[in-house]
Amino acid sequence: MIWYLLYPLRGTTEAPALPSSHPLYNAFARYGRYAARHVVATLLVSAAVATVLVYPIPFLFTSDFVNGASNLPRHVWTVAQPLLYNTAAEPDIIMRSIWVHASYMQALNTELLVSALNLQDDLLGITKNFSPASARLLVLSFAFTVLGLLSKNQSTFANVTLRHSIVFSGKRFEERRLLAADSLVITLLHLRDSPVGRRWESRILELPQKVGNTWNIYPPDGRAASSQLYEFQFRPISMQDIASLALAYGLTLVYFLTSLSKLRAVKSKVGLIVTVLAQIVFSIMSSFTVCAVFNVDLSRIPRAAYPLVVLAMSLEHIFRLINAVILTPLEDIVSNRIGQAFAETAPTAMFSTLQNVIILAGLSRLVSAGVSGFCVFAAIAIVFDFFYLSTFFLAVLSVDVRRMELGDALAKASMRHNRNKPDTGVSRRWWWDPVLQGRIAMSTRIAGTIVMVGFVLIAQWHFFSDEGSFRKLVRFYRDLDRDQGPGHSRSSLLDSVHQARSPTSWLRIQDHETAREVINIIKPSSYSYVARVYDPIVFVLKNSDRVPHSKEPALLPAVYDFVNHELVRFVVVVVVVIAALRLLTSFLLWEDENLNDQHEPDELPRLSVRSLARGHLMDVVLLTTSADGHVVSAGLDNTIRAWSIHGVGTSYVIAKGDESEMAVFPVVAMAIDDDSKWLALLSRPKRSACSRVSFWDLQSRAWGSSIQADNRRHRPVALLFDPSAPSHQPRALVVQQDGSLSELLSGEKKERQFVSMFPPHLTCARLLARKEGGPQPIILAVSRQGEVHMAARDQGVWRSRRLAIGGLGEPGAHSIQVVAPLNLFVVAAGDRAHLIDGKDGGVLQTLRTAAMLPRPLRCAYKRHPSSQLESMGLASFTLGYVEADSRDCILQTYMPPEDCDAIYLQTPCEAWSSNWCTWESARETRKRVADPGVWEMVSDGSAVGIRFSAPGGKGLQMSGLRNRYGKRVPEPDPLEGWQVWMESLPGCRPEESESRRLIKDGEQAGHLLVTEVGPKSRVGLNSVAFAFGDMIKLVVVGAQVIGGCECGGRDGTGD
Repeated sequence: MIWYLLYPLRGTTEAPALPSSHPLYNAFARYGRYAARHVVATLLVSAAVATVLVYPIPFLFTSDFVNGASNLPRHVWTVAQPLLYNTAAEPDIIMRSIWVHASYMQALNTELLVSALNLQDDLLGITKNFSPASARLLVLSFAFTVLGLLSKNQSTFANVTLRHSIVFSGKRFEERRLLAADSLVITLLHLRDSPVGRRWESRILELPQKVGNTWNIYPPDGRAASSQLYEFQFRPISMQDIASLALAYGLTLVYFLTSLSKLRAVKSKVGLIVTVLAQIVFSIMSSFTVCAVFNVDLSRIPRAAYPLVVLAMSLEHIFRLINAVILTPLEDIVSNRIGQAFAETAPTAMFSTLQNVIILAGLSRLVSAGVSGFCVFAAIAIVFDFFYLSTFFLAVLSVDVRRMELGDALAKASMRHNRNKPDTGVSRRWWWDPVLQGRIAMSTRIAGTIVMVGFVLIAQWHFFSDEGSFRKLVRFYRDLDRDQGPGHSRSSLLDSVHQARSPTSWLRIQDHETAREVINIIKPSSYSYVARVYDPIVFVLKNSDRVPHSKEPALLPAVYDFVNHELVRFVVVVVVVIAALRLLTSFLLWEDENLNDQHEPDELPRLSVRSLARGHLMDVVLLTTSADGHVVSAGLDNTIRAWSIHGVGTSYVIAKGDESEMAVFPVVAMAIDDDSKWLALLSRPKRSACSRVSFWDLQSRAWGSSIQADNRRHRPVALLFDPSAPSHQPRALVVQQDGSLSELLSGEKKERQFVSMFPPHLTCARLLARKEGGPQPIILAVSRQGEVHMAARDQGVWRSRRLAIGGLGEPGAHSIQVVAPLNLFVVAAGDRAHLIDGKDGGVLQTLRTAAMLPRPLRCAYKRHPSSQLESMGLASFTLGYVEADSRDCILQTYMPPEDCDAIYLQTPCEAWSSNWCTWESARETRKRVADPGVWEMVSDGSAVGIRFSAPGGKGLQMSGLRNRYGKRVPEPDPLEGWQVWMESLPGCRPEESESRRLIKDGEQAGHLLVTEVGPKSRVGLNSVAFAFGDMIKLVVVGAQVIGGCECGGRDGTGD
């Protein structure tokens, strides 16, 4: 609601979305992932809290008055409230009373009871066999055998039941009995012309002279200081109330069922209904318990009204959370989807809950006492509702989503179907259609607050329904000043008495059954009566000690009674419920727990670093990796080492200086084939006039053949493996800067040259394995002049052709990236990137970018689940590059708009599906990373890198006369400024950015002094190896995943 009020300042009514880097967003995301991964633990926590708060309700709300329990709400509106002093109303009845005190909390003393009986006889005469009909006396709430009458709930002569709340004030219960009371109250109710009233009024003035030696009387003259009109209501719920509540519940039910029918990504809709109802019941019952413990009276409003407000508020948060889960990427694991959805909706739900609590707290200070108790109840209930939403409902929802992930696609399609389907005729659209379809959040963001405030106002109106509108308004704003009337000066006279309960509060707690009984006598056809209540005459036995020597219990007496008599049984019940629920959930969710152990490990740091050390004595200068976890490094110490990062990680030496079987130093280039079997080394041995290509078998750890190559003065543009070669006889392809192509087949002695295959001055060349008819190599190369040539081998003969690509005919540095699963080349130059089809070299799409450096260029994608070879759809596509002007890393992402599911990789000629869009309709977002250093992109589009940032706050002090006696500040550690960072895309990971020190304290001794990061290469799906001095830093995003296959075949990057 607050966002609607802030519309003039913000220009929108949408709740602000926290950025993914916000600490609160990260905290909610982390909790959501934990709750989804530990469903049983989350359910047990919510069940334990619910059991603790629900079990005591029968003991805290009861009609048995011997333990001081609270009153349950019924189907009536009840209130005892003072009217304004200038109210022109004739009272239906007169109420006079005397309060009899002994020492503090000693009103049950026998002597006091006898003395009180004598006072009653002095006022009314002998009351034995007194006839109320002849004297028109209605109620005389006292008898000598008062304790016996109270314990049996007996009645007076006027058939009014004697209760603790009538006879005593300031009661204390213990061991399920009335232990003590502070005051004995003798109350007389009579009509205006009753002779008993006149007798009381005349004789009360004589008592100060008659009993003044025994009692201290307040006021001393025995004359009531003032009187006040009070209204006592016992209004049964009317047909209008029933119709209004039925309409409200009916509309809520229709909204709930309609919204539920739109959700196809739900395994069991019946189960969801049961879950929602259970959450609401838990919230209501928990609030009842808390209100009873702190003695909040909830009996003034009909019980049917209590669930309505909680239901309206709860549905608001529930459907926002469900819709947020549906819109999360299908490719992500369930825990990440739940965490992301909860992080997006929980802040709004929390602030909405806080807003409503503040509104209810303010309203509780303005409305009548009965409505104030309802405000307290509603505030506590919506807080518990948020708690159960974050535990119970979140856990159940995660189980449901895990069991029906594919249904999310249908849900998205159903939410967007009507928007994209072409109109075949004129159809009228109503304003409530988007609301019911879940596309706008109007009903879920303000309806709950409107229902809450509206019901409070309606309830307040019920208690003042017999007054005019102006008087209602006056009463509404003067409610806080009721006690500032004539009775305020009298309270100072009783300060020394230290009454445990004031007369005003005693009137307001009268049981509504008493009001009903009195109404049935004086106005049988009515639901309320007005009484003129005179201030009581207080009698205090002389020589009484009225100073409290112990603090009165703050909580409801029934709470202490429950602790004393039901604690052991209560603990046993809680333990049994938790144990039974643990066994039940273990039986029902055993399959989910196994999947959770396999695919959703416990919470790990989003960014972790492993050091592959002690493999080299000098800096690593060459690095190559494979998809299944092999890392091969070559250092300035003439050592080539192979690392396996599986498990704890192992390594061995392939070649070391002159000790190697083959002369492979210095190494110019290295490459590993797609099967992670062969390593190719291109070297120019010092003793040889020609270069050589040597093959190393990574699986058998043995040398293969070595082929002589022509002497080359320049480093090759690319060293590639031919994917069509048999596994036992590898073939290397070498592309030179002059445009020549060479084949080096294992088992042959010399290379095969194909001259003039590409134009001279090549800057980049990449290979793509075409899968049709067996793997066939396709090489795309670009020159400094912007010429792009594609070469393919046909029946053993290489043929190349120039591709006509607009914007690439100008001189400059260009780069190529390969996206093998999509059969795609990405060629970048200047301020654009071209998507080239690997089949025919056609341009599928040209994407505009910022002016960028030629390298590095990286790309990643997410494939739509329903994609096929002939129709490829992308859920997202990301380009990563370095901006030429600022040198910042730019992550440029294309995603389908809200009304679409995927982007066509290639726009089809015929009419396309209504749920897919073209590149022109895609949403483009850019994320900037300042000072990226050396970086790489992993499979989900996240960028990770290592950079140096000068440590701040540790500058050296300036020299000079003023500082010559100062202490010399030690120089900062040169390794302290190295940082490892990660930046992910919206919707890819719950935490989208992280940065921390690369080298922790205590690890500096094992590192060389490093001025720049060496080569880097991606390992597996989410790991990157960086050469850092004489060691390799393996940076892992999330849990390490090794293997070339993508998760579900949907994610990937260009290599």
